[in-house]
Amino acid sequence: MNGIPTKDEMRQALDNRNGRNLQDKFARATVAICGLGGLGSNIAVSLARAGVGKLILIDFDEVDITNLHRQQYKASQIGCFKTQALADNLKEISPYLAITPYTQRIDENNFQELLQEADIICEAFDVAEAKALLVNGVLEKMPEKYLIAASGMAGIDSANNIHTRRVTNRFYLCGDEVSDVADNIGLFSSRVMLCAAHQAHMVLRILGGNFEV
Repeated sequence: MNGIPTKDEMRQALDNRNGRNLQDKFARATVAICGLGGLGSNIAVSLARAGVGKLILIDFDEVDITNLHRQQYKASQIGCFKTQALADNLKEISPYLAITPYTQRIDENNFQELLQEADIICEAFDVAEAKALLVNGVLEKMPEKYLIAASGMAGIDSANNIHTRRVTNRFYLCGDEVSDVADNIGLFSSRVMLCAAHQAHMVLRILGGNFEV
């Protein structure tokens, strides 16, 4: 095969691997990713590879050299907005993926408008205050949405401590729930990616109708 496969060819490859019924559910879904750093950029790549139909990408920041050790960006993209850089990278992976980028800071005044189309929302912020704002806002104002948040992926502790916990019917939490980058224990791509994989996999399970962790 030469060049980029057609949309039908790419879909058929996924159907052959995962089954048409499951891929139909993925293809119809819209997932919002709030924060496009080590968690969010890796979540986005996993969902794009799985054939999720639409991603809403939200971040106000630019790619920095300090991001490259754990985030899905290239050295040539330093200085670019993360929304645009990640959208470009995702299109290389999944050229027919629908992407809605919002290059702005999410806050209590705009989160409902930005997230209204999403079936599932992934919280992927670095800052505790931003995490709390989004989680509390969605749980209070958008209780019909599925929310998957993260807490604890810093350091070089065992990978087996990363887990997914179902907090309520529509709220899930991924991570070790203990470690904190503020303790100066480092952030390693392997462990951050594990937490992102837990979040992405829970998205796929929910879309497939599997709600237990």
